[in-house]
Amino acid sequence: MDWFYSFPKMNDETLRNLKKAMDEGFKAFTRSYGDVIESFFQPLQYFLIQAEKFMTTTPWPIMVLLIAGIAWLASRNWKIVAGTVITLLLIGYFDMWSDAMKTIAMIFVGTVVSVVVGIPIGIIMARSDGFQRIVNPILDVMQTMPSFVYLIPVVMLLGIGKVPGLIAVVIYAIPPMIRLTNLGIRLVDKDVLEAADAFGSSSWQRLKNVQIPLALPTIMAGINQTIMMALAMVVIASMIGVQGLGQPVLRSVNGQFFSLGLFNGLAIVGIAIIFDRVSQAYGMRLQKHQEVVHG
Repeated sequence: MDWFYSFPKMNDETLRNLKKAMDEGFKAFTRSYGDVIESFFQPLQYFLIQAEKFMTTTPWPIMVLLIAGIAWLASRNWKIVAGTVITLLLIGYFDMWSDAMKTIAMIFVGTVVSVVVGIPIGIIMARSDGFQRIVNPILDVMQTMPSFVYLIPVVMLLGIGKVPGLIAVVIYAIPPMIRLTNLGIRLVDKDVLEAADAFGSSSWQRLKNVQIPLALPTIMAGINQTIMMALAMVVIASMIGVQGLGQPVLRSVNGQFFSLGLFNGLAIVGIAIIFDRVSQAYGMRLQKHQEVVHG
């Protein structure tokens, strides 16, 4: 009756050989194509370095005014702007300004990459049921795979540094962008699409002038979720050399420094609240605008 209590499993030697073959195959792929893949991501590395340099070298009063101005343009809400300014001043006062700027640079670049890649994929999914059936399982794996697992192949391919961390952040954060873009376009009223067709709109005109504008609030919700997930990945990405607020948190865990982890963790929370409130307010403004325009 041993079979009843012990689950049938692959032979130990066969399993060991399978794992060894997979490891050796990936290592061979890394040796053969690692340099090509690394050169492919060089523009992304340049973008990230320039964004980080701008954030960290610009005088802090200018950065506070710039971020507050962006918050005002997006939200048109003085409470959100005041909260943004107070949060940034507190972060700076507790000596976390430089790390906070590096984190914001990483989130900014990761969000831009996720939007640039995610929106076209979401549009294709909305236009093709077959493509949606292929992509959905991939997104399920991306969203349920433990975060640490992303780091293994990325580090083996690209080593330690900013770009591997950014790629891990994008992989973790991009699924909501794709899913909500697809959902937003699919939820556009069919009567509106029929009216656009009746006026002789081409497929591109219908997408550009009708579907994307009406789906913008949902797409903005996707951007909001992408930002939140990117921030959640900051601490984990610090394990492979990503600078910012995540590294002090990691040091606090290793050295059991409660205050260091608390302060930097609260700074991450503050940045997350700023991004969340601003993006949500902008999405609500878009929603109201669409209701006015389309009745």
